[in-house]
Formats: sequence, C-alpha cells, structure tokens
Amino acid sequence: MTSGALLDFAWPLPRGVRAAFTTRLGGVSVAPWDTFNLALHVGDAAGSVADNRARLRQMLDLRAEPGWLSQVHGNGVHDLDAQPSSGIPEADATVSRRTGQACVIMVADCLPVLFATRDGTRIGAAHAGWRGLAAGVLENTVTALGVAPAELTAWLGPAIYQANFEVGDDVREAFVGQDAGSGRHFSPNSRGRWQADLVALARRRLSALGVSDLHGGQWCTHADAARFYSHRRDGRGGRMAALIWRTGG
Repeated sequence: MTSGALLDFAWPLPRGVRAAFTTRLGGVSVAPWDTFNLALHVGDAAGSVADNRARLRQMLDLRAEPGWLSQVHGNGVHDLDAQPSSGIPEADATVSRRTGQACVIMVADCLPVLFATRDGTRIGAAHAGWRGLAAGVLENTVTALGVAPAELTAWLGPAIYQANFEVGDDVREAFVGQDAGSGRHFSPNSRGRWQADLVALARRRLSALGVSDLHGGQWCTHADAARFYSHRRDGRGGRMAALIWRTGG
C-alpha cells in the first residue's frame, strides 16, 4: 500500500463489508492535482487519473471498477445493481447489494457519507454538499437502501468545517425553511454572512430519519492541506474518494 494514500479511521462495520477514504497522497498527478487525484472532470491528464484509479483498485484489492458517478450536487440515487446504463450515471448517491461492487463518491470539501446495513447485505454512499443535503440526498439514499433507518450504520468523512465554510443567506434559508432548528448550525460572522456547520447539519438530518449509529466527522479538508484537497481553499485541484464495498467474506 502506498504510504499515506488512505485515511486511517475506525468504523465498526459488519462482517464482509469494507470502507476506505483516499487522501491526496500516493499518486502520479502533478500540481495542482498532486498527487492522487481520482476525478476526470477537474482538468488533470486522463492518463494520470487512469493510473491513479488503477492504483486504487490494486490497493483495495477490488474485483471490479468502482461505480463512478457524474455528480451534480443533486439528490439522485443510482442503483448499481440495476441494468447498466450507457455512459457514467448522473447522480449524487449510489447503493448496492452486489458482492465486489464498490459504491464510490468523490469530494473536495463536500461531505461524504457511507452507509451499511447492520447485517452487511446492503451498502451506499452519498455526496452531501450543502445543495444535495438541503435537497434530500441523505433521505433518498436511506430510502433506496430499503431497510429501517435503525438498521443502518453511517460514517461521515472529511469535509470543510464551520470555521472555514462561509455562506450567504440563501444557504441558511435552504435549511431553515425546512427545519427552523437547523438555524443553530449557522453562526453569523463579521462580514454579515454565515459560517455553516455541514457535518452537524448532516448529523441532524440523519438523526431525524432515525439513523443513530453515526461515526466519523472529525476531519476538516480546508484545514489540512497536506492530506486533503479543498476546492474552497485552492480553487483548482483534485478529488478524493470515499468507497464502501462487500467482500462476501
């Protein structure tokens, strides 16, 4: 395994389920995508991305290519077990029951949320930026998994923290208009705008659904330039990946 290429984290998963989150380390891409960029849409050389994705499969011993998505900051969920579609599916979450098929989403400040059922038979991954979060991407993913929310365990990965995530009134209203209590996760700043707590907002929505077994959420992408890409910090750069898959073992 390439040193530092994967984030070390603890999440008690069911037997036969594995999860991983990549850092920006251990790949072949050059600046500003240095080095382990996994996204094709950010201007990096296609050959470098292909090499990095091949390294990822080898590192994780994946049987098949992960189920990459064309993410649009929406609330659509793609079922990887359905009939294959032509091209890359446009969605911001994905679910599967199939052994060896990894659910994957890419991030560089937005919040990745991984799901597994307690019996290890179903898995999912969601891309929860503020737009998707407000639009219900987590709710739709839980619905697509098809079990009672209490039967799920979820992991929240690295994302931009409140101290670094300034937003306008429109973002606050997108949440407060649905749930007045979410206003506690927005703090006013000296510029007349708001600092939004993306992780707390996600936890609030998951808890409201009945998903109580929550893990992670302690890493800030913006603050840790050595390990993480951050679109807000750097503007131009790569993307990291959050993956979950069933090994069947």
